Amino acid sequence: MDLRIFTEPQQGATYDTLLTVAKATEDLGFDAFFRSDHYLKMGNVDGLPGPTDAWITLAGLARETKRIRLGTLMTAGTFRLPGVLAIQVAQVDQMSGGRVELGLGAGWFEEEHTAYGIPFPKEKFGRLEEQLEIVTGLWQTKVGNTFDFHGRFYDLTDSPALPKPAQEKIPVLIGGHGATRTPRLAARYADEFNIPFASIEDSERQFGRVRAAAEEAGRRADDLVYSNALVVCVGRDDAEVARRAAAIGREVDELKANGLAGSPAEVVDKIGKYAEIGSQRIYLQVLDLDDLDHLELISAEVQSQLA
Repeated sequence: MDLRIFTEPQQGATYDTLLTVAKATEDLGFDAFFRSDHYLKMGNVDGLPGPTDAWITLAGLARETKRIRLGTLMTAGTFRLPGVLAIQVAQVDQMSGGRVELGLGAGWFEEEHTAYGIPFPKEKFGRLEEQLEIVTGLWQTKVGNTFDFHGRFYDLTDSPALPKPAQEKIPVLIGGHGATRTPRLAARYADEFNIPFASIEDSERQFGRVRAAAEEAGRRADDLVYSNALVVCVGRDDAEVARRAAAIGREVDELKANGLAGSPAEVVDKIGKYAEIGSQRIYLQVLDLDDLDHLELISAEVQSQLA
C-alpha cells in the first residue's frame, strides 16, 4: 500500500509551508506529495494568506525535491486550456526529472470561478473528455509530427505538440463517484482511478464499475491503479487524536467514520480493509500543515507497518 500526502492549500498555506511539508514527505519516506487545485477557501477558515497556484507550486517543488512524485488531485479543467495545460505539465515534468502525475477533473466549485472571473460552463464533462484527448494526444505525438483536433469545445490545427515530458508517459489520474461516464473516461484515459472520501462499500462498488468499463474497452482491469483519498487524523492516545481533530475543526467520531482516524493500530486496520477491496494507494488528506509531528507519527507507526 503506497501512502501519499495530499494537501489543501486553498484553506491557508504559503509556498514556504508547502515546501516544508513536501520536504518532510520526502524525508519521511512517503511516496508522493499531491495538492488540490482551488483558488477559494472552503468552510469556516480565513484562507490566509490566499491561494497558491497548483502548477506554479509544483514547478517550485520539482526543483527542491529529488525523489517524491508530484501531482494534483484534481486539476480543474475549467481553469486551463488543454494545450496550455499540456505545456505546463510537460515542463514541470522536465523540471522534476520525470516525477509528475496529472489528476484532471471537470471542475465543480462555482464560487471560486465567480470570485476570480473564470468562466464556469454548464457542459463540463464533455469539455473534460476533449481535454483528456488533447493533453494525452499532444504528449503522444512524435517529435516532427503535428497534432490536430477538431471537437465541439476545442480546435487545434498543426500544433507542433511540444514540449515533451521527461517521462515516456505521464500517469493520468481520473476520479469521482459517477456511475457511468466517469468509469468510461477512466477506462479510456486513466493510469489510476481515485475515489475521494468514500466508504469501503462505495469504493468497492466504484472500483468494480471501473474494472468492468476497462474490460469493456479492451483493457485489462489490472492495468489501472485503484486508490482512495481520505482525511487522516492519527494520535498516540485519545487525547492526541482529539487535539488534532479540534485543530482541523472536526469531530473524532465523524473522522473515524469517514476517514482514517484514531491510534496507529486503528488506522492500519482500516487501511487494511481498503486494501481488501482492491485499493492500492491512499492519499492522506493532511489539513493541519504546521503539524509535522503528525507526519512523523504516521511514517513511524502507520507506514512502517504497511511496508
